[in-house]
This record gives sequence, C-alpha cells and structure tokens, in this order.
Amino acid sequence: MKLIFSVDALVPPLTGIGRYTWELARHYSAQRWNVDSVRFFRPNEWITDPEELLRSPMPGRKRGYLRRQIPKSWRAWALGKQMRGAVFHAPNYFLPDCVDSGIVTVHDLSVFKYPETHPLQRRRHFEAGFASTLARAAHIITDSEAIRLEVADFFGWPLDRITAIPLGVSEAFRPRLEYELAEFLRNRGLVFGNYSLCVSTLEPRKRVDQLVRAYGRLPIAWRQRFPLVLAGSSGWLSEDLQIELKRGEEEGWLRYLGFVPEAELPELYAGARAFFFPSAYEGFGLPVLEALASGVPTLTSNCSSLPEVAGGAAWLVQPDDADALLDGIEHVLLDDAWRAAAVERGLRVAGQRNWAACASQTLELCRLFA
Repeated sequence: MKLIFSVDALVPPLTGIGRYTWELARHYSAQRWNVDSVRFFRPNEWITDPEELLRSPMPGRKRGYLRRQIPKSWRAWALGKQMRGAVFHAPNYFLPDCVDSGIVTVHDLSVFKYPETHPLQRRRHFEAGFASTLARAAHIITDSEAIRLEVADFFGWPLDRITAIPLGVSEAFRPRLEYELAEFLRNRGLVFGNYSLCVSTLEPRKRVDQLVRAYGRLPIAWRQRFPLVLAGSSGWLSEDLQIELKRGEEEGWLRYLGFVPEAELPELYAGARAFFFPSAYEGFGLPVLEALASGVPTLTSNCSSLPEVAGGAAWLVQPDDADALLDGIEHVLLDDAWRAAAVERGLRVAGQRNWAACASQTLELCRLFA
C-alpha cells in the first residue's frame, strides 16, 4: 500500500489534533506494518521529515515553493499525478483540493453544534470547504463511538462508512512517587497530592467557568488545603472567566498557570489529588485519559464521548448542574474508598489505550482502500 498522510496540523505547540497527527506520523515513519511507502503532505508541498515541523514551521524548501514555481493548473495536475494509486488520509477534517478521494478524520462536530464557541474564521473555513471534503471522502474516522453516531445522524452518512478508532495516551503519563516530583512541584509552589487540576483551554464549551464557581462554594478550609490549579491557553470568549480566576487567585485558593508546555504536563498530572474536566462536549477528551493514566481520581461529564473515554473509572456529572458538580468535587476529593478504587480502574482503562494500537487500527482501515 502507498499511503499519503497530511501533516498540516503539525504546528507547535501541538493541539489535541496536532498530537493525534504526530503520533500517527511517528508510527507510520517507523513502517512497522510493512507499508510500501509513506509520504507526508501539507498544502502545496511534500514533507520529508514530519518531526522538523515541530521545530520549524517551514522545514526544507521554503513554504510556497510549489506555488511560486508552478502555475496553479499545472500544480494541481502534477500533484494529482503524484498521488495517483495512493491512499490519502487527512487527520484534520479537510481533504486538500488536489485530492480526488481519501479518508478523513472528523474529531467532533462542535463547529456545527456549538458555533458560538468557535472563532469566526474557523466557522467560515468549515462553511466554505467541508461540504467538498464530505463529497470526496471514501470513509470517515472518528475518535469515539459517540461521535461516530453523531456524524452519521448529522450528515446522513451510513454507519458502515464511519469507523471509530480511540486515541491513545503517551507512556509519559504514569503514576509517580512524591520524591520523583519534589523539585518540579517545589519550583511551582505546589505540594504533592494537595492540589486539584484542570487542563483545558478556556472556552465556553469546556465549562471551566462552572468548575470555578462550584469550587468557590467549597468550605474555605478545603479550598485552601486543595487549591484548584488550571492549566491551558486563554482561548476565546473568556473575558468574564478571567475576572473570576483573578478573584480566586486573590483569595488564595486558585492558581491559573496559563499554557503549560507539553513536556511538563505528565508531572503536573501525577502530583494532583484530583482531576476535573466538566466539558459539555468532546470528540474524545484526551485529558481525561491522561489523568487516568497518571493514577489521579477524575471527575468528568456524563455527555458526548466522555463516559466512553472514562470507561467507568471517573465520577460523572451533568456539567451544567451546579449542585451535582459541587457534590462530585467533594466526592472525588474526600471519599478515600472511592478514590482508591477509581485509581485502580483508571489505570486499567488507560492501559488498554495506546498510540501504537491507534496507528495500527488506522493503517489497517487504510489498507481496505488500497
């Protein structure tokens, strides 16, 4: 099989889709499954080494090389000829215009179901180009069964043309002993097992605002003993939330770290007493799996793909039910018997999910279209 894999999402720092793209590209590069050839592509150029994209957005030839050197009509013809006979996989929603048919990964439908939570430019991008991708897609991959069913219903696609392949979790996410994290936590003013954690972009559908308000209703002694630590970019439509975060920091029970480099996240997870992720909608919810793999008792939402990802190992709540969220936070923080059982279940669930399996299943699907 000849495979062409789109790597347009490999832009540092990696988003969740960027992580998915990189893990597949890394495993494909190893050619562990005897692929005849693998080529990496992004609009108007071939990429020799995807890892270079993590260091520089323009490796090798300068971006736009093909665009400058070849007229548009000839460029489309030349690219089409080079792609002939290959299976094309686009892991980031869109098939390039030069691709006649291919496999596309649709991670979620939030841009259609919750357009108010996305920037205008992203909404316009989908409005302008996604119909063309669907018209040319031979098959769709989703990250979860929940999104598989949703895509079938929303677009009227037959289920046999959609396959759910769960994401994996890096081996870097694992339980750690206190001495392993001593320096890392000391440098950040954190204490092992004495802080709660939420890793999320600050945007409306993540419901971080609901989490902060619920946490603010805990008895002050609990908030001071187990401060809430938030890690993630500021996102959009978060101005009011930023005010609440500042108030919590001034009161001494909240820490907003902003963006945390990916390399630091495994240690930040492993030192937490509890992990909270009350998002209203996720295509997969990778932070939940990372928390479970780190041996951290976890609360998440009872909607979209999140129960599927948690696999019975997390406390589930309706994210917009303020009282249920508060009760869940107390339970995950303080119920020692539940916490011990949740850690054991979470490690079992996470142990069944790895990127090698995700890449292998994806490649086997691609083989069906070779």
